[in-house]
Amino acid sequence: MDPVTIETDRLLLRAFTPADVDAVYEACQDEDIQFYTPVPVPYRRADAEKLVGETLPAQWAEDRDYTLGAFRKDTGALVGSYCLTLVSRGVWELGYWAVEEQRGRGYSVEAARALCDWGWATLDVHRIEWWAMVGNTGSRAVAEKLGFTVEGTLRNRSIANDGKPHDWWVGGLLRP
Repeated sequence: MDPVTIETDRLLLRAFTPADVDAVYEACQDEDIQFYTPVPVPYRRADAEKLVGETLPAQWAEDRDYTLGAFRKDTGALVGSYCLTLVSRGVWELGYWAVEEQRGRGYSVEAARALCDWGWATLDVHRIEWWAMVGNTGSRAVAEKLGFTVEGTLRNRSIANDGKPHDWWVGGLLRP
């Protein structure tokens, strides 16, 4: 599938372009993004270049991971990255990170809701899952505002960038 563009009241969600490399690089210097998401640590500019130039376009072409950057309409500033990733037939995972300076303004809920709505309308989806490491209360707050049901905690689900296993929350959102 070719990347799409989604517009909300305050945001433009679109595929990342080479012009966004610096903004992605800067965002991924944030300690929370490095701890709670699977980005390389340390995060180098070359990591952002590869992500934007190779990884994300390939994932769109392979129809397995649809990632869009969310940008403010008023300033053009990067708000964050939002994706739907194929888990199994009819099941997709919602993932996101937000630029530290843009948090707490409702942008992540707005962007994630728009992406989920696009998924319901476009993809063969009956369930969207959300996963977050226990302690990532910002991610959990976004998921709950979107209507996800937190279904449980998985003990020692995966090893984080600190090299230690951590518990994870899991939630689900069913087709409306």
